[in-house]
Formats: sequence, structure tokens, C-alpha cells
Amino acid sequence: MSLRVRLFAAALLLTAATPEPAWAGGADVVAVEIDRTGEGVYRFSVTVRHADEGWDHYADRFVVLAPDGRVLGTRVLHHPHVEEQPFTRALSGVEAPAGIDTVTVRAHDSVHGFDGRAMTVRIGD
Repeated sequence: MSLRVRLFAAALLLTAATPEPAWAGGADVVAVEIDRTGEGVYRFSVTVRHADEGWDHYADRFVVLAPDGRVLGTRVLHHPHVEEQPFTRALSGVEAPAGIDTVTVRAHDSVHGFDGRAMTVRIGD
């Protein structure tokens, strides 16, 4: 048996013997509503979907990003939403510098990071 075949067989055996971890997948942003609350200041209502499993694996925040990647605002989610999916939370007081007409909203989960679907939305005065 060649080395390649033995390595493949060993990897296959390890894969079969190792239980697959429960994977809730990434935290997806599924909707964003924006309200202008002042000159260049906005309130974001963000709907996130994630298969929260409890305190060890849940959607723990979302961020609003400028086109250059700068964080304009962060909403920390302090607890799992196991029984509430999808869920919507708001973030007020987000200041968008002049000249920015789109932002990207990304959700983060405590295991996979920013691995879910993001949403880019238009803002404007």
C-alpha cells in the first residue's frame, strides 16, 4: 500500500471515529431597518438568525461597518436567543461620516466569529 493510500485511510478512520461537532453555522443578518435620528446619526434595527445552543455558542454581537471596514457601532448581545429566532435588536447613535452612503452590518457568534451572511445597506440624509 502506498504512503498516500495509507495517509488517506488513516484520515478516513480518524474522521469516522471522531464525533462531528454540533455546528450552528454562522450568525446571519437577515434584515436591517435604518432610521435617521439626526444629522449623520442613525438607529439600526437588525434582525439576526442563528441556531443559538446556549451560553457556549450564541450570536453575541453585531457591528455596523463603513465601506473601508471601520467599525461605526457595535451592539453586544448579552445572552443566547435559543427560543427567539430570528430576533431583532436595535443600536442607536451610530454616526456615519459625511460621504458614506452604504454600510455593512455583520453578526458575530461566540464560536465561528463573523462567519455568517452580512448585509450591505444604503444610508443617506
